[in-house]
Amino acid sequence: MTRTEFIIATAIILFIAFCMGWFVNWLIHRFTRVSRGDMEELEKMAQELHEAEETRDQAITYLQQREAELTNQLSQTEAELAAAMDGLRDARHEAEEMRAYVERVSSGNSNS
Repeated sequence: MTRTEFIIATAIILFIAFCMGWFVNWLIHRFTRVSRGDMEELEKMAQELHEAEETRDQAITYLQQREAELTNQLSQTEAELAAAMDGLRDARHEAEEMRAYVERVSSGNSNS
């Protein structure tokens, strides 16, 4: 094999390697490229995800406000219950004093 034949053979081998690489590259891009429809679907899904996140944030805010309202109502109800229990305790104490007074007065009138 002469030097010229060796150079030509090497050039042919490199050209075939280049053609095979180009063909493989074309195949990969052909099968992996994203179509226009797929891009539109991805954009639609991204928009729906964004809307879902906004809805979630609104729901969380509403629940936090509702929890604060219910906590406030519970505190007020507990305060009213405590006041009612104090009033009932005072009324029972007064009733006991009145019974004791009535018993003293009626036993004092019986002895006379």
